[in-house]
Amino acid sequence: MINVHSEIGKLKSILLHRPGKELENLTPDVLEKLLFDDIPYLKVAQEEHDMFADVLRKEGIEVLYLTDMVEEALHAHPEVLSNFINAFIEESKIKSHTIKTALYQFLSSLSTKNMVLKMIEGIRIHEVKIPNKHSIMDMLEDEYPFYTDPIPNILFQRDPFSSVGCGVAMSKMSTQARQRETIFAEYILSYHPRFQYKMPYFYHRLNRYPLEGGDILVLSKTVVAMGISSRTDPRAIEFFAEQLFTKDSNYKTVLAFNIPKSRAFMHLDTVFTQVDLGTFTIHPGIENKLTVFEIEKTEERFHIQKVVGSLESILEKHLHRPITLIRCGGSDQITSVREQWNDGANTLAVAPGKVIVYDRNHVTNQMLKDAGVEVIEIASSELSRGRGGPRCMSMPLEREDIHD
Repeated sequence: MINVHSEIGKLKSILLHRPGKELENLTPDVLEKLLFDDIPYLKVAQEEHDMFADVLRKEGIEVLYLTDMVEEALHAHPEVLSNFINAFIEESKIKSHTIKTALYQFLSSLSTKNMVLKMIEGIRIHEVKIPNKHSIMDMLEDEYPFYTDPIPNILFQRDPFSSVGCGVAMSKMSTQARQRETIFAEYILSYHPRFQYKMPYFYHRLNRYPLEGGDILVLSKTVVAMGISSRTDPRAIEFFAEQLFTKDSNYKTVLAFNIPKSRAFMHLDTVFTQVDLGTFTIHPGIENKLTVFEIEKTEERFHIQKVVGSLESILEKHLHRPITLIRCGGSDQITSVREQWNDGANTLAVAPGKVIVYDRNHVTNQMLKDAGVEVIEIASSELSRGRGGPRCMSMPLEREDIHD
């Protein structure tokens, strides 16, 4: 089941993806296309990710893996396997009918587990024998090393969908490189035995405007914060808000944060996360550039207004408690920019006042400790190369409710 009414309630269940051979299919030529800045060393990235998962388990948290969940969903409903394969091939943007047919046969020949891993890893052209290449389109496909691109960003499970209350927002990814990730999420949520109940959807992957999970923070049972970012369109936020207010009567407010559009600030959670009841991390570089819009539920639909005031005062109004902002990297501009780039503001709360962070951001981590936050540091030399921190790499499925 889905139950996430806060960012900080004691974490009970979480979804991860352990990095695999998709990282070894990254080359300098495809880095920009696939939204990576560097090529992580897979062996160490897996070791670091395993340590991350072990830390979660030691906190009593159930750790679930994407590939296992997809496999279990398809085993529970074998009648949808063909549709799943076809959806993957179709969204891989292959133009040749001959190659589409050969890829379907290739993927169908694998075990379900290996099929899912191969989809994520990417299919190189030498792996599939294509008979009778007669058309120009068939031959043009051979000029690129992959029939289907690897999906390295699936490491960041925060983005393909979001747990909000007892429902989900299925993301409409803003880039072609990430669109196939939501196919896996869709089949898990639709067909896995764990989710066989009527679940409200507040957004869908086929909606018109992009919306990604890193831009959604569930602040309370009544308030959601969202980022207007390079990955999430304001029109998507308005549609989400309308669906949320209609389908979950508890939610009254969506706060839309207009953040600078840059690679460093790709989602709201790269510059702003909650660590305790009234304590947040924030990148100081956005504070003077931040505009907040308040979307309030009304009897007719909703009302939108631009909010005037400090971020602290805005949060105090809606969360009904004093607010403390911990500025990533402190007052030194160089340190602040460096640690934000290395996901110093991207914390994962496992309980109120207890967070998992990357070890490399020592200034921000010490500031968190000085503020009374319990900090669990994890190794990050390779994981950080993908530009995502502990929150980015995880999707909470269940948290205990916060009782004020």
